[in-house]
Amino acid sequence: MEPPSAPGDAHPYLRAASAGVRHHTRALTPPIPADRPHLDVLHAHLTAVHQLLDRLAESTRPPHPVAGRHLATAHTRLWQAATEIHSAFHLLPSSTPAEASESSACHPERLPEGPPVLTICQRHLAAGHVIRRKTTPTDLRAHTTACVR
Repeated sequence: MEPPSAPGDAHPYLRAASAGVRHHTRALTPPIPADRPHLDVLHAHLTAVHQLLDRLAESTRPPHPVAGRHLATAHTRLWQAATEIHSAFHLLPSSTPAEASESSACHPERLPEGPPVLTICQRHLAAGHVIRRKTTPTDLRAHTTACVR
């Protein structure tokens, strides 16, 4: 039988994930440019937090509507951040010539059988289905970057 957790230790996995991100940030000295593997892992982290915020917003909204709306807004902003990381991933050069020819753009029709580099696209499409069910197109465009591609 495990001892009960202390009140300050209510969410140990979230704290461990945050500590891992902080450690990785400090370990990037000297700073290195982003590469595709970094952005893929960061996108995975953001989409996991996106799912968590989705569940928290849904369960918080009935008893505390204002707090639920704030969590829903954070949910949308996190999706926008994940979208920008996904776009940056495809704008970075690939590490191998074979990868470059296969992954310069998303090809949803090839996702189930696609190369491993398209895992970020699969993850992004799955998160996109969730966000599009819960927000309007206007909400999603509210805070996009002014990047011209």
